[in-house]
Amino acid sequence: MKTLSTALLALAAAGLLAATPAGAQTAARLVPAQSDVSFSIKQMGVPVDGKFRKFDAQVSLDPKKPEAGKVAFTIDIASATMGNPESDAELPKAPWFNTAKFPQATFQSTSIKALGGGKFEVAGKLGIKGAAKDVTVPVTLAQSGATSTATGAFAIKRLDFKIGEGEWTDTSMVANDVQVKFKLVLTGIAPL
Repeated sequence: MKTLSTALLALAAAGLLAATPAGAQTAARLVPAQSDVSFSIKQMGVPVDGKFRKFDAQVSLDPKKPEAGKVAFTIDIASATMGNPESDAELPKAPWFNTAKFPQATFQSTSIKALGGGKFEVAGKLGIKGAAKDVTVPVTLAQSGATSTATGAFAIKRLDFKIGEGEWTDTSMVANDVQVKFKLVLTGIAPL
């Protein structure tokens, strides 16, 4: 169960990271040590949290012209951890993430829309375990000095991505809803 939860969270995390605002004029750099992608799922009604330890983002954004921006995000799915050795050993297996066949989750933006006040709506394709779905991710961008921090959260359905196959499709054991949260610290983004 924990493996399924982790897989779902990982997928959600991938979507969140990919949803960070981006533009065509300014190439940003991710500061991995200060960034975080996490997920939460309910297993038998109890919230279980996890995170991804390895991910990368390619962001090009001018906050004044976000419609020209682009975001591409990849997550090393094998880097998912739920902080439990048994769960962590299950996540890479075929019913969950099947990392041997699908080593990465990806997000590619199709549009970025400014909502005002440093808030953006990033739409794109989230790919996990061979399935691709349209997602829209709300992103808040805050700036301090030379760094920009993109934060947000969104939900995915794990079964849409075949995370938790076979006996794990029973959503009474592991919920179908996965919450993904992200904090991406970036350098090189133009002022808001």
